[in-house]
Amino acid sequence: MSRAHNKYLALKVDVDTLRGTREGVPRLLDLFKKHQCDATFLFSLGPDHTGRAIKRAFRPGFLNKVSRTSVLSHYGLPTLLYGTLLPGPDIGQRCVEVLRRVRDEGFEVGIHTWDHVKWQDGVQCADAVWVQREVQLACNRFTDIFREAPRTHGAAGWQMNLHALRQTQHLGFDYCSDGRGTHPYLPVVHAEIIDCPQIPTTLPTLDELIGLNGCTRSNVHERVLQLTQELVPHHPVFTLHAELEGMQLAGVMEKLICGWKEQGYQLVTTRHIFATLERTALSYHEVVQGSVAGRSGKLMLQGSEFLSDAAA
Repeated sequence: MSRAHNKYLALKVDVDTLRGTREGVPRLLDLFKKHQCDATFLFSLGPDHTGRAIKRAFRPGFLNKVSRTSVLSHYGLPTLLYGTLLPGPDIGQRCVEVLRRVRDEGFEVGIHTWDHVKWQDGVQCADAVWVQREVQLACNRFTDIFREAPRTHGAAGWQMNLHALRQTQHLGFDYCSDGRGTHPYLPVVHAEIIDCPQIPTTLPTLDELIGLNGCTRSNVHERVLQLTQELVPHHPVFTLHAELEGMQLAGVMEKLICGWKEQGYQLVTTRHIFATLERTALSYHEVVQGSVAGRSGKLMLQGSEFLSDAAA
């Protein structure tokens, strides 16, 4: 069978916290090796300030999501106090061995963020200097740990702005996975083309589904598998979190893996999807800010196709 006719589904692992790095990542490695599947791991590399996310309590829909997804049981009390009553531990400094293990065992590694809460809550209104500093801190730490420059980035909370997108091009990332959408594309912001392909998350996350429309921990995998059962023109991308699918939702993740393999999917990295693309065939799409069912706040979304002489 030629590569063009293979069914690929990319797994993108966002790692947000110290606990997720220490406990969730090793469990996911074991799970992926057990089922012979691949994945891309994106790391938070600076301080864990998860406790500061309490400010989102004033954001529409946030408290509802917290109540649905049992944040305390997933993250643990110490993590929810980091950056407030407890100092925020430096993830990159404390977890070097875990991070290098992921790379050494053959998985793709990339940048999620420097300070997850700071980026997710601040980038929308941030200027170019703020963005460059946060991205450079993450890049420097990544290079210190892995002895090579990062080649991909996936934004914390799917939050980006124009300055952040410009950084993906300036730093020469091969591709990024910063937002939500339907298929790979080249982003356009206010008629400015960003020459760094985006491979967006295409499927809903488990925490967006659980607690809504009859979805529970015991049946949420069935809902996701229904979405991937349908023949789609582009390879799906599923984002999971080390703090969730690497811990209390590990059993759900294993059901998904088995279900996808039964559907005929090969589970791969987002880089594998990138490698299947013809750069000149990528369409240009406006980047917009919008909402996603089951998640609070505005995210970076793939908008309508951009048609112009420059992008024709």
